[in-house]
This record gives sequence, C-alpha cells and structure tokens, in this order.
Amino acid sequence: MTLPDTPLPTGWPVFLQGLALSLGLIVAIGAQNAFVLRQGLRREHVGPIVLFCAAADAVLIAAGVLGMAQLLGDRPALARTLALAGAAFLAWYGLRALGRARQAHRLQAAEGGHGLRAGAALAQAAAFTLLNPHVYLDTVLLVGSIGAQQPGLLRAWFIAGASTASALWFCLLGFGARWLAPLFARPRAWQVLDALIGLTMLGLAATLLRQVLA
Repeated sequence: MTLPDTPLPTGWPVFLQGLALSLGLIVAIGAQNAFVLRQGLRREHVGPIVLFCAAADAVLIAAGVLGMAQLLGDRPALARTLALAGAAFLAWYGLRALGRARQAHRLQAAEGGHGLRAGAALAQAAAFTLLNPHVYLDTVLLVGSIGAQQPGLLRAWFIAGASTASALWFCLLGFGARWLAPLFARPRAWQVLDALIGLTMLGLAATLLRQVLA
C-alpha cells in the first residue's frame, strides 16, 4: 500500500529558503566563527556567547526583512531591482564558493592563552558580531531584501528559517567544538563545504530570479 504524497504546508518552503540562505552566508572562515570555536574548545562561557551571537543575528535579520518590506511596500520597481541584485549577488557568491573549493584552507582556533571573564568574552563576541560591516550587508541588506519579497505572514516563516540556521550553526560551533576542531583543521572538509555552499547559492539565485521574472 502506498501513501499519498502530502505537500509541505505553504510556509515550509519559505522557511527552508531562509534556512539555506542564512547557512550559506554564515558558514565561512572568519573572526566571529574562530572566536566561538575557540571558546568552545576552552569551554568558557559557551552558552552566553552562542545565545548572544544567535540573538544578534535574529534581531538583524528581522529588522532587515521587516524594514525592507516597509520600504519596498509601495515601490515595486525598487523591490524588483533589489531582487535582481540579490540574485546576481547570490550567483557571484556561489561562484566564489566553488572557486574556494578548489583551494586548501582551514579554520584555526588556538586553545592557549588566558581565560576570559564572562563580560570580556561577551564584549569580544559583540565586537566580532556588530563591528563587522559584512554582517549588515548580509543580514540587513541581502537577507532583508530577499525576505521582503515574501508576502504577508510568509515573511515570518523566512525570518524563522534564517534565524534557525544562525542558532544551529553557533550551537554546533560552540558546543560541538571538541568534535569539530579536528574536522575544521582539515582543508578537504572546507573544500567540500564550500562546494555545497556554492551549489546552494546558485540554486537560490535561480529560484529568486524565477520568482522575479514570474
């Protein structure tokens, strides 16, 4: 006996789109990821740091999507232009990721050094998160402009998906540091990851372009 196919509820494809987009943008070698991994290796203030990084991303993503939605609400030409620009950026980002997949690189986070107090650790997490201009380009402008293309309540699904990706990544990086550190020290692992990111971003660019042209 075969069960009938049951399609996903309307919001889930949008949730998955936000999840894939956010994961593709956040999974990269950078100061913030290295800091979270280092604190995870040292097992120092991991919970507060992970919570802060995930919450900051969620606030920026929501602000970007809702702010862009309000800005673009009565400007369909601008919304179309930003969507096309977003598709072009995702295609460029995907091609760059595929290019990185051909090169060897690794994420290093030394365990040495003196421990940090909770306040100092959170201050460093805030600096790595909020003083990085790319975080605003990624979460507010790019994710915001793409999420704003969704109608009505589907924006909430998109925000939830993108925020979930951020929370999952930081939890994995912080609490799974002991297991992940040897993997992330292997260039081959990053080459495979970059290849997956590249293909995902190209797929998202094609989806966004199809939505705009439709």
